[in-house]
Amino acid sequence: MGVQVREQKVPPQMYGPGPPGVLHERDQKMPPQMYGQVPPGVLHERDQKMPPQMYGPGPPGVLYERPHTLRDYGQDHFRSPRGSPKSSVSGGPAMLGPRPGPGALWRFSPVPIQQPLLRRLLNKEELAVQAVLIYQGILRYMGDMPGRQSRVGIELTDLIFDGPLKQEILRDEVYCQVMKQLTENPLRPSEERGWELMWIATGLFNCSQTLMKDLTQFIHSRRHPIAMDCLKRLQRTARGGQRRHPPHHVEVEAIQHKTTQIYHKVYFPDETDEAFVVKSSTRAADLVRTIAGRLKMKSHEGFSLFIKMGDKVISIPEGDFFFDFVRHVTDWARKGRALPEGPSPKFTYQVFFMRKLWSSTVPGKDRQADIIFHFHQELPKLLRGYHQCTREEAAILAALIYRVKHAETKVDIASVLKSLLPADLIKSLSSYEWKKEIARAYNKDSGMSPDEAKIAFLKVIYRWPTYGSAFFEVTQVSDPNLPAGLLVALNKQGLNLIQPDTKDMLATLPLSHIMHWASSPSSFCLTVGDSASFSKLALETPLAYKMDDLLTSYIALVLASQDSKKQPVVHRESKKI
Repeated sequence: MGVQVREQKVPPQMYGPGPPGVLHERDQKMPPQMYGQVPPGVLHERDQKMPPQMYGPGPPGVLYERPHTLRDYGQDHFRSPRGSPKSSVSGGPAMLGPRPGPGALWRFSPVPIQQPLLRRLLNKEELAVQAVLIYQGILRYMGDMPGRQSRVGIELTDLIFDGPLKQEILRDEVYCQVMKQLTENPLRPSEERGWELMWIATGLFNCSQTLMKDLTQFIHSRRHPIAMDCLKRLQRTARGGQRRHPPHHVEVEAIQHKTTQIYHKVYFPDETDEAFVVKSSTRAADLVRTIAGRLKMKSHEGFSLFIKMGDKVISIPEGDFFFDFVRHVTDWARKGRALPEGPSPKFTYQVFFMRKLWSSTVPGKDRQADIIFHFHQELPKLLRGYHQCTREEAAILAALIYRVKHAETKVDIASVLKSLLPADLIKSLSSYEWKKEIARAYNKDSGMSPDEAKIAFLKVIYRWPTYGSAFFEVTQVSDPNLPAGLLVALNKQGLNLIQPDTKDMLATLPLSHIMHWASSPSSFCLTVGDSASFSKLALETPLAYKMDDLLTSYIALVLASQDSKKQPVVHRESKKI
């Protein structure tokens, strides 16, 4: 059966200090300072088992006589090592003491710089100041700068990487600063932390073509265990694009715990879950395809990942980097709670995988999707009484639900009616009468398996116009001809306005007639019609953000379909208010 096949295959050594559902993998067979996965035959220990002059995990047949440095690059691109005696990030005199030697700018130094390394930043005052602060963050992270050295949370990684993500010109500066601190570094703990920063940086953004050759040779010529993984991350970033946000604390904690793999738990509607590898370069669409493939689904179209944090459930846009979106949501939650300054707290969240768009969902077409997702997503809508359902249909559906949930235990039907029947129909018959009707329907399907019952359940609901809808209980405040309380069913047809008590369909607003829509935290407004005649509908609901996101996705699907058929496309617009 579909559910039994998907046992969680997570190695026993996995652990995770991050939010629920996030697992990290540590290989207990590796020496304490080792990272990641060691290829067969490659020795990464620090003791000298290679000729002293040979370094690195470079390509086969390529040997570097010595580790590559920025000595030559610095001669062309770095400022003068002596700098101005008045230059200081605080505006005061430069630090007293002996002046650094000519090579100090490209090799390790525990002394804070007073100006950026790159000459081209010197005449850009704000960026120059930011570069100096970034270097101080690197010193603090690596443990080389006296004072408070916080490696808890993401305070320092935010300081180091936020600027380069916003200002491309700072990216080369950060790579140069990290390479400088990894060159001839005599302190083992400092060097280890420097490689953590290199690993993080290569998963966030690339350097310029001017620096790329030196950065690649620098990493190639090092014997550090994660050097090869840094190169792979750099290549993936070059292909997949730059991140938009600093690293999530899960990424930071992963490399701090000496692992280059992050396993993230994903939850499914049938109350099962599995762990999947999520890279810094993983986009939501990548993970959606991976999940659908492992579950042996026929198609991933219409499915989406969702972040659940508190009472909010938010869909991850398929083009977004996974950790970028999680970071965005946690930052939003932090600001919403008006928390004091200081290290960012860790917000717990869960990741769900569910069907979002029901545009071409036919029961029986994708058995795995029906069993794992469709049945379990449609069941709560029925039980809440959102569909217009007769008593005869309710009895048939209740018998199928009973077969799925209670066939093995044979629990008394009368004791579980609330988990079998729509809430608005339970009192229409006595418990005895419902038990009799449900038992009669149950006996007609003798021998049916629970999975077959799930598909049979969906085939009944599929006949209804509200199948596959997302339902919203709203208050409408714009049209006196409509009741104040409405049930809105949003599906591939459009917005269906339903009378909550009778479930009668009052109006349908087709997707093709919706011109504009906008949402605020508590309201959703839309304009329906065309340029000659239109009307506005204003709805009050705390779930306006969901309505906005879902309508945007359905409209995008329609426009994509029109575009593929080369039909005229009508521009539609979504706004936040």
